[in-house]
Amino acid sequence: IACGLSKETVTGECLPDSSVWSRFLEMAESELVSGADGWLSALAASLGSSEPALRLVISIFLGYPFALLYRCILFDQSPSAIHIYHTVIGLWIAYFNFGGQLYHSLLCVVVQFLVIRLMGKTVTAVLTSFIFQMGYLLGGYYCTATEQYDIKWTMPHCVLTLKLVGLAFDYYDGGKDKTRLSKEQEVGAIQAVPSFLEVTGFSYFYGGFSVGPQFTMNNYLKLINREMTDVPGQRPNCIVPALTRLSVGLFFMVIFLLTSGYVPVEYLLTDEFENQPFWYRCVYIAAWGKVALYKYVSCWLIAEGVCIMTGLAYNGKDETGKAKWDGCANMKVWLFETTPLFTGTIASFNINTNAWVARHIFKRLKFLGNKLASQAFTLLFLAVWHGLHSGYFMCFFLEFITVVVEKQELEVVRGCTPLKKIIDNPILRPPLYIIQQCIHWLFMSYPLVAFSIFSWEKWVKVYSSVYFCGHIFFFVLLVILPFLRKVLVPRKSKEKKSE
Repeated sequence: IACGLSKETVTGECLPDSSVWSRFLEMAESELVSGADGWLSALAASLGSSEPALRLVISIFLGYPFALLYRCILFDQSPSAIHIYHTVIGLWIAYFNFGGQLYHSLLCVVVQFLVIRLMGKTVTAVLTSFIFQMGYLLGGYYCTATEQYDIKWTMPHCVLTLKLVGLAFDYYDGGKDKTRLSKEQEVGAIQAVPSFLEVTGFSYFYGGFSVGPQFTMNNYLKLINREMTDVPGQRPNCIVPALTRLSVGLFFMVIFLLTSGYVPVEYLLTDEFENQPFWYRCVYIAAWGKVALYKYVSCWLIAEGVCIMTGLAYNGKDETGKAKWDGCANMKVWLFETTPLFTGTIASFNINTNAWVARHIFKRLKFLGNKLASQAFTLLFLAVWHGLHSGYFMCFFLEFITVVVEKQELEVVRGCTPLKKIIDNPILRPPLYIIQQCIHWLFMSYPLVAFSIFSWEKWVKVYSSVYFCGHIFFFVLLVILPFLRKVLVPRKSKEKKSE
């Protein structure tokens, strides 16, 4: 304190002036803030984590008390009160994680609202939204880029970008003839002009602000109007499903925390890794990739539990009349753990983002007249959306090749009677499944190397250490599978497939 006072003040010869007291208050506030930061830093260090990662996890878990507060106090309140609550909580989460940089999200939300209001349900509004929101995100990537993955304001902003662009698409669809819309587009189409509070509440809803999931404005408004419930007009019976999803998320988080230290990504770049036998390097990449995905799995499952607790995840009832709470599901856990197919893993992972991309990008590329081209452009969009590093583009390029090759492979196996008999043999099925899973997770983890070590020099170094085996494997299959199909698949089977 003495550092901020004059000599006379210290000796008691006069009272401190207002500027001195101002400095004193600023320093006191700074000490309080630094004390809180110091506590979080110490806790993060004891857990072997970074402070930004700890803040993110705390933010996700805090969604549960926020959801309970909404259920207990705000459920019967006016829509405006609920919108304000969601907006304030979302802004606080942004401030808690990124401080004053929350203005990035606030600016984009305000601009999106103005675009919708001023341009209406037009193609111009959609293009303006897409260009501005994606441009702002890419500008953020460029200005904050480092050589390693950091948790910064661009992480939740990429989630927000899809949400705001999707809002523009859905509002545009609301002005189109229903016969020109797909089933998913018709469900998401917005008829009325959203108010500013509706847009901010939708954008900052704490259940999906940090890590997703994606959801439509229509579903959000149904939540506000107390329609997302298995008991019309009353609080939904979703506490147990929410806590169940939380438990599954905690289970995967514990697995990640216990195992990630044994397969650190940094080891891939060491000379010791390069000096290991080839088989060891391949097994290590497969194990590392499997474990690395668990951090995403755990966060998405925990965030989904928050959405279930509020009622946002309500998805109607099944044939037996039992309520379904999978409307915000980002993971199909059983499929993720058991499928031996690359397409199966993709279908079970980050479901809502994949559904958003399918609805707003893939299906709107029908004018290309080529499904393969639509897939390629969709994956290119996903790569750009993730960031500007070369590793993202390599990852999604390998995913594209992998999906194409697997489709050709399945056509050959299912169309060739002798091969089909082998895979349908109950005695051979278990060992074949194990072999298929080993290949599956090796080459599922292989693209993740570029995704996680996104600098050109680093991922090239790792791929060189395993002799680019994934690239060679899939490119060889891409070349020979069409010839094998001609030889092994009977003509009748091909004609039937064509029909």
